[in-house]
Amino acid sequence: MKYLPLIVKNALRNRRRTVLTVSSLAISLCLLGVMMALYYALFIGGQPAKAQARRVVVRHKVSIVFPLPLYYREKIAQVPGVEEVMLWSWFGGVYKDARDQRNFFARMAADADRLFRVYQDYVISDEEKQAFIRDPAGCIVNKVLAERHGFKVGDRILIRGDIFPFDLDLTVRGIYTSTDFDDETLWFNWKYMENMLRNSPRLMAGGYTLLVRSEQDVAAVSRAIDEMFANSEAPTKTESEYTFGLSFLSFLGNVKVILMSICFAVTFTVLLITANTMAMSVRERVREVGVLRTLGFGKPAIVGLIVGESAMISLIGGLLGVFVAEGLCWVIRQGPAIVQQSKTLTIEAPVFAALMGVSLAVGVASSIAPAVSAARQNIVDALRFTD
Repeated sequence: MKYLPLIVKNALRNRRRTVLTVSSLAISLCLLGVMMALYYALFIGGQPAKAQARRVVVRHKVSIVFPLPLYYREKIAQVPGVEEVMLWSWFGGVYKDARDQRNFFARMAADADRLFRVYQDYVISDEEKQAFIRDPAGCIVNKVLAERHGFKVGDRILIRGDIFPFDLDLTVRGIYTSTDFDDETLWFNWKYMENMLRNSPRLMAGGYTLLVRSEQDVAAVSRAIDEMFANSEAPTKTESEYTFGLSFLSFLGNVKVILMSICFAVTFTVLLITANTMAMSVRERVREVGVLRTLGFGKPAIVGLIVGESAMISLIGGLLGVFVAEGLCWVIRQGPAIVQQSKTLTIEAPVFAALMGVSLAVGVASSIAPAVSAARQNIVDALRFTD
């Protein structure tokens, strides 16, 4: 610590370069922080909400884009341990302008009368609930979604069909909240699909969501359902609702590999930036090192001064990067809820510690070679050195 004032003075020797280096580190660490926060939220720290503990989703074994026959619902309902079964279908469609990402939200058809028995965490008045169940062209929307688009009970919502050959003309019959998390979904009555696709082979379920009697039954029920349809025309894959939500990310590819690749690339880039800066800085002060050696500074002290300067610059850049990354996480939290974890994205303590560790490691690794080289410099040669 006795060399701290000298380290600070050396770091501020070329203020423009120091500011640019810190800025480069902050930007890189910001990107690294967001990637690490995503990885932590998706694969390490994320936990199913309480209401999801007994919910299970059945989909086509190959992909969610393949539908399931409607008669599966009755067969699934007979599996021991199943309390309720609800069919659903992803409608997709275009609301206003597809180019505006704020218009993206889930539009799902579902069994209106079974929806509230499966999603028991939904909070909605009985009047609105019954209005939705009775109206074939009715829909309910999450409160967060309603506030974003200004939806009110009684409003009409027009959605242009892109997957299905018809448009939706819906009336908002209710606005719901959830005791656990806001899924930002528009649910409309399955009867609408039945009326529009009457006698069409396209009238099939996108999947089924079950409510299992107890958390202990989830594994057994999932296994029983998959075994029941293993040799059928449409084999199934049954998984918890939390796992099903993560499976949406598989459409983007191997998310784990993508995130890890970006993290390694950013870390390597940061290392190169800092190493280049420290190499330039040390080269400018060869004569100064010779003077310090003449004054009695040993080789360990010279190495410590240079490494300490690099570590300090890296840590400052890392702290700024974390601060900006937390801001970006806040922006992501305000966007559409593509996956549940995006609504709680933040720089958790383990991620913060990892980022600071990376900053410190980069600072030390990038300066150790020029520091040792400077310390080994012959005093006479160092004093005779000219730029």
